[in-house]
Amino acid sequence: MATQLLGVVGWSGSGKTTLLEYLVAQLAAQGKIVNVVKHSHHDIILEPAHKDSARLRRAGAAEILLASPYRYALVHELRDAPEPSLSDLLLRLAPADLILVEGYKWEAIAKLEVHRPSIGKPAIFREDSHIVAVASDEAAPDDLPPTVTWLDLNQPAMVLEWLLSAMQKDLFAMQAKNS
Repeated sequence: MATQLLGVVGWSGSGKTTLLEYLVAQLAAQGKIVNVVKHSHHDIILEPAHKDSARLRRAGAAEILLASPYRYALVHELRDAPEPSLSDLLLRLAPADLILVEGYKWEAIAKLEVHRPSIGKPAIFREDSHIVAVASDEAAPDDLPPTVTWLDLNQPAMVLEWLLSAMQKDLFAMQAKNS
């Protein structure tokens, strides 16, 4: 089975991270290797400014690899270069059964929308044909497109069941990138 890729989108405060946390924990407990790509519109600070790695980064290092017996992190400074594309970033990840991508609403990848109408923002699935499922705390609308699966956000096990079934069918298989 090929690595599968699923975006998770929704407005801030909708519960994306909470749902992702549950899904990742459950999938990992089942022996699945799950990578996560999280997009942020803010600067990413991984180390305190007084630490050696931050000082070396500020001095001009293009990349800093922080390593310990527990984890490692590669910090690549863009300087004035454009932000890399999602496809370029995916090439840097280790092999996995599933890559979950939080954010990147604009990407043409299969997506699960986390929609909570109480936050006062419109559903995204109406404007994005790449959304294949919506997890919401309200009932499905009468005009739900037949290509979109509606899931109960308050029953994360239902979302997990849907995801596992879709993975079994290889619905989110990444296409091999030709160099």
